[in-house]
Amino acid sequence: MQSLTTASNSVEERAIHTLRALAIDAIQKANSGHPGMPMGMADAAYVLWTEFLQFDPSDPKWPDRDRFVLSAGHGSMLLYGLLHLCGFDVTLDDIQSFRQWGSRTPGHPEYGHTDGVECTTGPLGQGVSMAVGMALAEARLRGEFGSNLVDHHTWVIAGDGCLMEGVSNEAASLAGHLGLGRLNMLWDDNRITIDGATDLCFSEDVCARFAALGWGVLKVDGHDKNAVREALQSARADEVRPTLIACKTVIGRCSPNLAGSNKTHGAPLGQDEVAATKVAMGLDPEAHFAVADEVYERYRSRNSARKRASTQWAARVQEHSRSHEFLSRLSPDISQVVQRVDWPHQEVGSKLATRKSSNKMIQAIAGQLPGLIGGSADLEGSNGTKIATSGHIRRDDLSARNVHYGVREHAMAAIANGMALHGGHLPFVGTFLVFHDYMRPAVRLSALMQQQVIYVYTHDSIFLGEDGPTHQPVETLQALRGVPNLLTFRPCDMAETAAAWRVALLHREGPSAMCLTRQNVDELQRDGTSAAEGVARGAYVLREAGSPLKLVLIATGSEIHVALSARELLEARGVGTRVVSMPCCELFDVQEREYRRKILPAGTAKLSIEAGVTRDWARYVGLDGESIGIDGFGASAPAPVLAEKLGFTAENIAAKGQALLG
Repeated sequence: MQSLTTASNSVEERAIHTLRALAIDAIQKANSGHPGMPMGMADAAYVLWTEFLQFDPSDPKWPDRDRFVLSAGHGSMLLYGLLHLCGFDVTLDDIQSFRQWGSRTPGHPEYGHTDGVECTTGPLGQGVSMAVGMALAEARLRGEFGSNLVDHHTWVIAGDGCLMEGVSNEAASLAGHLGLGRLNMLWDDNRITIDGATDLCFSEDVCARFAALGWGVLKVDGHDKNAVREALQSARADEVRPTLIACKTVIGRCSPNLAGSNKTHGAPLGQDEVAATKVAMGLDPEAHFAVADEVYERYRSRNSARKRASTQWAARVQEHSRSHEFLSRLSPDISQVVQRVDWPHQEVGSKLATRKSSNKMIQAIAGQLPGLIGGSADLEGSNGTKIATSGHIRRDDLSARNVHYGVREHAMAAIANGMALHGGHLPFVGTFLVFHDYMRPAVRLSALMQQQVIYVYTHDSIFLGEDGPTHQPVETLQALRGVPNLLTFRPCDMAETAAAWRVALLHREGPSAMCLTRQNVDELQRDGTSAAEGVARGAYVLREAGSPLKLVLIATGSEIHVALSARELLEARGVGTRVVSMPCCELFDVQEREYRRKILPAGTAKLSIEAGVTRDWARYVGLDGESIGIDGFGASAPAPVLAEKLGFTAENIAAKGQALLG
């Protein structure tokens, strides 16, 4: 290992030390941040960004750029420093505003917030997993359109914490299985986490693990630039398998008193140590956020060539025989797609599970949207996620449109995020609704990054029956509805399922969740409002009262059907009862007040029916209303028995409704 204190004796060393200095200055000014990782990985990151990474700062969204993912997102100042020094639209003022209100340099990298940031990272392991999705997307597009149009790599910097998180192992396992050779990861092997040395809790051989997963593995001194350079060259040349480069580093490198200590992981160095570190690097301890002209030149010397590369690529696209098709894949006109789809429909009174209705929608959409790609976590037949006209992606053929994700729900969602971020793909993924808990962190990132991923959740209630409470998602619907920017749909029949898919396709600013039945349900007749209009507005009157309105029954999904039966009983007893279908609470909540009051009129008794927890229904039924639901867990029994024992019968609903009216 080289000396921890290396004074600047060349332009290259000054350029690297300037990168370190920007990080420690910004973190010290903010009095918040993680300086150790940027200081430790500055050498390797400098080589990667100045010699290997393909990008154009003047066109940060150039489709054929290399993707760089800082999975160790706590080290965000490393990325912000590189973006500034390389000429992206990240200014010194932005650097000085690190972690402040309105700043373009937030505490962790945020997609859409800062030019050059490819994905939101910080939750450890997510970046590794999204990078797998990016690499898969690149490989598929290159296979379809050729390397003349698609010719880039995906690079990752990950930390010890990233590789401890199980999601990264799930994703790396699939990447090795598929042989994603253009995926290369630099592991910041400093053996330090917040609490101390990693050997407090972690003693596995990471390199042996990745070799077993099918990755190429290289080991280097992360501060030896020539060794890093050779490793990057080898990794880029290996297109048969992904590569892990284990960079042995010292956290907080160049800090005279704190290098190698976990004290540099998540706290500023302190003014005295910042000054001492700058002296050790041969920089002026009194100068803050200082960048010499020769350092800018060092980072930006290739920008003219980078601009030529992106310009030449654009020219190749225009001259290509499949130019229109390629550009349409990158930026599809979804409104036109929706209009072209021949949406399936069912005869009123026929029966079909909404998971099977969803499968019919997938087939119809796939014929009009080549970028649609699906997969399931080992539940393809149960979820109905297979695109029938295509086979499955495998190592020697990545062109198919179905992915066997295996029992890897968390990585599946994160990989889908990566594919959506890359472009050219609209991913949907499936599992049982109860297993949303295994993938929730990645779903949250879908919403945070406003990425269009469609989550197909089947077996959506206690009515899957004998599998019992371990598989009955009583609380999951409300958990989904609590995620900002996520549309959660629970359709009651094929018409609502088709409408939900239509809205999900048009909702380009975030993810959608389809919550679908295992059991068959009747196709319904509607009073006036179509399912398409009703779903688009979140809630609508499915069946109006036959006599003066006294009671509103609000239901979702399969419970709509029992609500309709209860309405018949109530109407026969002279109780005017309206049934409102609420397939998407989020869409209803943003409707104008007049519409919401029209559907749920003030002063009218309201009763909600949903096979899940009831606590969030109070905002619809009011303090004087009631909810029929499940505020415990389910049980193992046939579905009709569960319905009777837990109160989901027409007789019980009618009795509750009459009691509510006094």
